[in-house]
Amino acid sequence: MPSPFDQSSYQVRLEWGAEGLARLAPADVVIAVDVLRFSTTVAELVEAGTSVDLQGARAWSSNGADVAEAAATTGAEVLLGGIRNASAVASAVMTLQERRGERTSVTIIAAGERAGDGSLRFAVEDLLGAGAVVCALIDLGVDHTSPEAVAAAESFRALRRGLRHLLSASGSGRELAIGVASTARMADAGIRPATPEEAAEHDASSAVPHLREGVITAFA
Repeated sequence: MPSPFDQSSYQVRLEWGAEGLARLAPADVVIAVDVLRFSTTVAELVEAGTSVDLQGARAWSSNGADVAEAAATTGAEVLLGGIRNASAVASAVMTLQERRGERTSVTIIAAGERAGDGSLRFAVEDLLGAGAVVCALIDLGVDHTSPEAVAAAESFRALRRGLRHLLSASGSGRELAIGVASTARMADAGIRPATPEEAAEHDASSAVPHLREGVITAFA
């Protein structure tokens, strides 16, 4: 009997963290959303023509990398999305569906943040990033969405005027402002982390990071 939590009856699904991914029915496409320190920064690198090794990225964004790696083990196509590239990611999903020639299921995983004890913490930036992607999919006609996905989408719609403030004033945004070890590791690797203000720029980027065989490059 299917689990009541696997969202298998919906084309677009949403959960939190690698643990949440394991609760869902398998999907054809998984979109990892870790807005600060991963999705947005990797999208900027990919847009500049740089490929990103997933294991190398783990040094400065273990949570986002964990989600992407877990998604890859399911055999799904793995994309990275957020507020900045939401419409581009949705368009990539439509391209994949056209290539497959059949209805394509989509799982969106909001990465969240890890607390000191290893537990998963709610992250407002990832809720809004996931919601932006769901909204973009709905706008393209992929609207058979789970209640969880709809709730994220409507959160984004209602709060989009305040994105810059919400991301910079969130716990994760404030953590970046005071400096954390992961930011220092990015600097050591010659990577400039995206700022909350950049991450909040809706559809400012057309880059779609695509994970294949441990390397993230631009979707093509």
